[in-house]
Amino acid sequence: MSEKEARISIEDNQDAAIFFGAKDVNFRHLVNVCDADVSARGANIVIRGRVEAVNEAFALIHSLLDIVRNEKQLTITDIEYMRDLLRRGEHPKHQDIVSGTILTTARGKTVKAKTIGQKKYLQAIMSNDIVFAIGPAGTGKTYLAVVMAVRALRNKEVSRIILVRPAVEAGEKLGFLPGDFIEKVNPYLRPLYDGLFDILGVDVAQRYMDKNIIEIVPLAFMRGRTLNDAFIILDEAQNTTPQQMKMFLTRLGFGSKAVITGDITQVDLPRDDSSGLIEIQDILKGIDGIAFQYLTREDVVRHPLVQRIIDAYERYEASTEGTGSSRKEG
Repeated sequence: MSEKEARISIEDNQDAAIFFGAKDVNFRHLVNVCDADVSARGANIVIRGRVEAVNEAFALIHSLLDIVRNEKQLTITDIEYMRDLLRRGEHPKHQDIVSGTILTTARGKTVKAKTIGQKKYLQAIMSNDIVFAIGPAGTGKTYLAVVMAVRALRNKEVSRIILVRPAVEAGEKLGFLPGDFIEKVNPYLRPLYDGLFDILGVDVAQRYMDKNIIEIVPLAFMRGRTLNDAFIILDEAQNTTPQQMKMFLTRLGFGSKAVITGDITQVDLPRDDSSGLIEIQDILKGIDGIAFQYLTREDVVRHPLVQRIIDAYERYEASTEGTGSSRKEG
C-alpha cells in the first residue's frame, strides 16, 4: 500500500491560534475526522498515511486555512462542512461559499452566508419578490430571512416587516390554556422574537414593534389584508393548508417581498390535511419572480450533532416507510 507524508506550516501566529482553536479544540476535531494521521509541532502540521487520505487531509487543511485568513475565525461546523464538500468532489474557494457581510447585529456580530446553499438563498431573496426556502432545522432559513428583512428596512427598501407563523393547534388544544388568543399563540411566535432580539437588540426591536414597524402575527390574522411596501416572512409554512397558503400569497402588495420557510419533513397538520408548502412547489414552479431554494443537511450550521441527528432520522424514516409508524409527506 502506497504511503505518503505532507507538511504544512502556518506562518502567521494569530492564524495558527485561530486554526488550532481554544485548547486545540479545532485541531482535535480535525484529527478525528481525517483518515490520515495528522499531528502538529508548534505551527507545523505533518500528515502521514495512504496517498488518498493524505491528499484529502492536505486539501481540507488548506481550505480551512483559507477560511482562517479571510474570516479570522474557524469553527467545528466549518471543518465538518468543508470535509463533506471535499468528499463529494467539490473544491470551492472560500469566496465561492461565504457572502459579504449582509448585516451587523446589535452585538457587533457580522452575518454572512456560511454555506453554498445559504449564499444561493440570499441571492434568491435579492433577485426575487417571492422566495420559498425549504430544508431541515439548523440551515438558517428563518434567521437569514429575518436578517434580510432588517437589512431591507435599514436600507429603506421597505417601510415595515411582517413576521407570520401558523398556530396549528389554535382551535384545539390551545383553547384549554388561559389568556386571550394572542397570549395563546405567543409560544408559536417565540422563534421570530428570538431572531429579532438577536439582530436588533431587545430595546430597538421592542420599539419597532410598539410603532408597528415590525409586526409578529399569527397566520389567521392575515386574512383580508393587503401589505404594501413590506417584507413579509411566513415561517413554519409546512403547517399551512393549501387554502391558507393561497390566502397568504395573495396578501402581497406593491413594493413588497415575501419569504416562505419550512421543512416538509416536519408537518404537524392533522393527518387528513395536505401541506400548502408541499403543494405549492408544483403550482408555482417556473414562474418568473418566484424562486425555490432547497437547503440540505450540508447547510446545517448548528452543532455538528444536528447533522447526525437529521441523518439518523432520515435513515429511520426510510426504514419504516410504509409500515405506518412514520409520517412522510411529499
